[in-house]
Amino acid sequence: MQSNYEVADVLTGLGDGIEDLGLNGWQLRTLRAIHHCRTSMMGGHIDACDACGNISISYNSCRNRHCPKCQGHKREEWVQAREADLLPVPYFHVVFTLPSELNELALHRPKQVYDSLLGAAWQTLETFGKNKGLQLGMIAILHTWGQNLSLHPHLHCIVPGGGVDAKGNWHNLRADGKFLFAVKAMSKVFRAKYVGELSKKLEIDKALREELFARNWIVYAKRPFGSVKSVVEYLGRYTHKVAISNHRIQQVDEECVTFSYKDYRQNGLKKSMSLSHSEFMRRFAQHILPKRFVRIRHFGVLSSTWKRVKFKQLREYFKLKPKSTEPLKALLRRCRCCGEGNLVTIEVFGSRGPPAPYIGVCQIKSTRPVN
Repeated sequence: MQSNYEVADVLTGLGDGIEDLGLNGWQLRTLRAIHHCRTSMMGGHIDACDACGNISISYNSCRNRHCPKCQGHKREEWVQAREADLLPVPYFHVVFTLPSELNELALHRPKQVYDSLLGAAWQTLETFGKNKGLQLGMIAILHTWGQNLSLHPHLHCIVPGGGVDAKGNWHNLRADGKFLFAVKAMSKVFRAKYVGELSKKLEIDKALREELFARNWIVYAKRPFGSVKSVVEYLGRYTHKVAISNHRIQQVDEECVTFSYKDYRQNGLKKSMSLSHSEFMRRFAQHILPKRFVRIRHFGVLSSTWKRVKFKQLREYFKLKPKSTEPLKALLRRCRCCGEGNLVTIEVFGSRGPPAPYIGVCQIKSTRPVN
C-alpha cells in the first residue's frame, strides 16, 4: 500500500528542532540522509529506454540502511544471494529477546549490548548442538524496535534443524524435523551466556546483575517452515526492515504524527498512535545503529568461513546447483513505461538539478520538496 506520508515529512516539519533532541552526530547524519533521499539534493540521472525511447529523470537514493525508501532492492538482492545457501532440511525461526532492564544500557552503549546479544544467541545454540555432537548454523537479524517504536531489542534467527558431525556428515536433530530444543532450557543458557558476554565488555553493577538473573528470559522457537520457499519469503520480510515503514504513517500535520501499529498484547489488534514530531523522531533515532555495526550475521555452517571451505561439500552432498543472480539485476533496470526495454543512463547531474533541455520532455519522477 502506497503512503502519502513519509518519515522525511516529519523531518521537514521538525526543521531545526532536530538539533534539540540530544542526538549524536551519527544519528543526525543518518536523519539528514533520509530527509534528502530521492530529492534534488542527492542529484540524479537521466535514463532512456532502449525499446520505447521514453526518457525519465530519477533522483538518487541515500542508500542508508535506516531509510524506509531504500530497502526494497537491497532486500531482493540479499534474499536471492541467500537462496543459494539454503539446504533441503527443516528450518526453524528462533527469537531471542533482551529484558527491558537492559534498555537504558542499550541506549548509551548500543554496540556492546547488541554485540553481546548476537554472540550469546549463537553460543546458546552452539552449546546445544555440541551436546548432540553437531556443528549447527544460524542467520541472525537484529531488530531493536517494537510496533510503537519503543526500544525492544531482539534477534530473529533462522536455524537449520540439524548440523554437521566431526566427519563432515549432515544429521537432522530429529527424524520428524518438528522440534529444535526445549525453549525453557535455551532461555536459562541464553541468560547466563549473555551476562557473561556483556561482563567482558562492560562492568555490570551487582543490582543489575541480580535483576537480570531474577527475570525469566524469553527464547521462542516457532514450528519449522513449511518449505524452502517459505524460508526465502521470511528472509524478505525481516532482513531489511527499518523501525517503521512509510506505509504505516497515516497522517503528518503541523503538530503530530499518527501511525498504525499492532498491539500484540491484544492478539495483534491494529491501533493508531499519535506522537509529537519531536517524540516520533526521538523514538525513531534510538533505532539508528552505531556506525559500521553489522546487524545481519551468519554463524556456524552458514558463516563465510564455511562457505569458502566446507559448504561446497554440503552442496554436493545434497546435490544442489548454483543459482544465477542475473535475472534480478536485469529486472531492476527494466523500463516502467513499456515494461520490456532496459534503461540506459544517458546523463547524470548534481544537486543543481537536471539540465534545462530535459525538463518538460521527461517523465519526471515525483519527489518531495526539501525546505
